[in-house]
Amino acid sequence: MGEAGAGAGAPGGPEASPEAEVVKLLPFLAPGARADLQAAAVRHVLALTGSGPGRALLAGQEALLQALVELAPASAPARDAARDAARALVNLAADPGLHETLLAADPGLPARLLGRALDPQWPWAEEAAAALANLSREQGPCAELMAALAAAEPADSGLERLVRALCTSGYNARAPLHYLAPLLSNLSQRPAARAFLLDPDRCVVQRLLPLTQYPDSSVRRGGVVGTLRNCCFEHRHHEWLLGPEVDILPFLLLPLAGPEDFSEEEMERLPVDLQYLPPDKQREPDADIRKMLVEAIMLLTATAPGRQQVRDQGAYLILRELHSWEPEPDVRAACEKLIQVLIGDEPERGMENLLEVQVPEDVEQQLQQLDCREQEQLEREQERELELAPEPWVERATPT
Repeated sequence: MGEAGAGAGAPGGPEASPEAEVVKLLPFLAPGARADLQAAAVRHVLALTGSGPGRALLAGQEALLQALVELAPASAPARDAARDAARALVNLAADPGLHETLLAADPGLPARLLGRALDPQWPWAEEAAAALANLSREQGPCAELMAALAAAEPADSGLERLVRALCTSGYNARAPLHYLAPLLSNLSQRPAARAFLLDPDRCVVQRLLPLTQYPDSSVRRGGVVGTLRNCCFEHRHHEWLLGPEVDILPFLLLPLAGPEDFSEEEMERLPVDLQYLPPDKQREPDADIRKMLVEAIMLLTATAPGRQQVRDQGAYLILRELHSWEPEPDVRAACEKLIQVLIGDEPERGMENLLEVQVPEDVEQQLQQLDCREQEQLEREQERELELAPEPWVERATPT
């Protein structure tokens, strides 16, 4: 790696520690360093971030991390170094144990990355969005990011810019911005973000709904479905979400539907968009997304009016066929619970809102024990398939 690797130790002398070797990279990461050496040094750091031991090694190097976050949003002539620095930040942010260290190195990192992620001219905007998606999984950095979004001009809030970028095809010609969707999903865990998303005057949820069928990226589909699921926790908005202004249910059911041929009577019970689907209709291929869709519908059944609306739109028919087809035990179990809610008797008076029911302590303990047994059973069933389990997306998405 050229001069970045020079002086590693005198022949015959004691080898330098890994920490000392990493420190030697610091001069080459400085803003005034020669571009080729800077790019080589950042590539070496990027390679280190691809493994747990490498990230642990970098965790104690605050000055190096500071240099890295300074480089990530850099412009020409350090564009190659900026790209690899941004990718290194994606990997570092994938480790929750490093979030505090990264924010200590640069408290303004969330705002800086957000600016780059929403810059329609920035070629590494996808990497900036992915790093933010990782950082925002934790409460602290997520709060920092919400503060950065709130600091935007009132007429064009940061959340509005984020949604616009996510929903605008070709917003950045050099970056697909798929990772803005999981970023929005993480933000939607916060009440302020849900209040923005569910504001009837902003028409935000309606813009997100078509992305549940986005064909080119499971990352984007999953992030949008996760956002919608989080919004469904707000039971006060269920009537609006299920009503004609939003009509969310067909968008949640369509990805779960297959090419089944229903009877004429059954077909009439379904929303128009779910009737007479083509024989090559495919269900959502990602099991995690299917489970989130089922969970979102389950949340919409928390109140008696919601349960009735879901029943009236023929959701049971789609879920019945999904359950017969579903190969994943945990998704099938979630589907079973939802079907039981739809076909079961209504709760007693005063317990109609399932999100507000106070469960007695002894019953809660019994339910927890049942959940533990169910989880153990699922783990046993999946034990033989563990070797096929996908890696975390952050590792898979970022070259090392």
